[in-house]
Amino acid sequence: MAVFEKVQDIIADELGKDKEEISLETSFEDLDADSLDLFQIINDIEDEFDVEVDTDQDLKTVSDLVTYVEKNQK
Repeated sequence: MAVFEKVQDIIADELGKDKEEISLETSFEDLDADSLDLFQIINDIEDEFDVEVDTDQDLKTVSDLVTYVEKNQK
């Protein structure tokens, strides 16, 4: 499964959104995600991909997160 599809699944599950609402261009602000939502999404992604997400990174869109995971996967 592609990184984007898995990230999309995690975000959809966490925020109760339809996967169709989540594209690479979608920002977390568009999804009404608060800091707690983002924290949980990042935790799930760290577990799923065995990657440590640096929360100082400027991750504003789904694409930012997918790119970060792809570059930092072990």
